[in-house]
Amino acid sequence: MNVFERVDLKMREKKIRLGASDVTTFVKAAETCDFDVDLSYDRVVVDAKSIVGVFSMDLSKVLTVKYGGQNPDFENLLQKFAVA
Repeated sequence: MNVFERVDLKMREKKIRLGASDVTTFVKAAETCDFDVDLSYDRVVVDAKSIVGVFSMDLSKVLTVKYGGQNPDFENLLQKFAVA
């Protein structure tokens, strides 16, 4: 691909809520993705593949997951944690 080709890198975004008991499952699922996965709230952003980073988040808040690829298993798991 050369610099003149348009690349559609649409970032997907989901709002989720995690409990402390969900973090390990979430991180393991994120680790299976071959693309970046970020977790954020307010101005705090961490790598969702980092268990230390995810545990450093305020889990009482609604979190935003941003990712730039497709992984059906990961997306199905996100549905489990989705906030309406």
